[in-house]
Amino acid sequence: MDIRQTILDTLGELLADNGVVLDAPLTDDALLLQTGLDSLGFAVLVVRLEDQLGYDPFMLMSEPVYPRTVGEFVAIYETHQDHVRLG
Repeated sequence: MDIRQTILDTLGELLADNGVVLDAPLTDDALLLQTGLDSLGFAVLVVRLEDQLGYDPFMLMSEPVYPRTVGEFVAIYETHQDHVRLG
């Protein structure tokens, strides 16, 4: 499973569902706040990713973190990927 691609695909779908059209493809340096994703959208994204990937890394963190960029967001998921549900 390619976590990065799953995240980018899910984020793209969520933005499209909300009528957001990006001027350019998302890069690691893209600021999450500039994607059109608000706090509710961020929560929806995390729930969708939990359904797809089997874990919510934000629930696994000892200190809450709000990633600023797409790259930071992906890195959080990659760091916690060993918590993926088996079976």
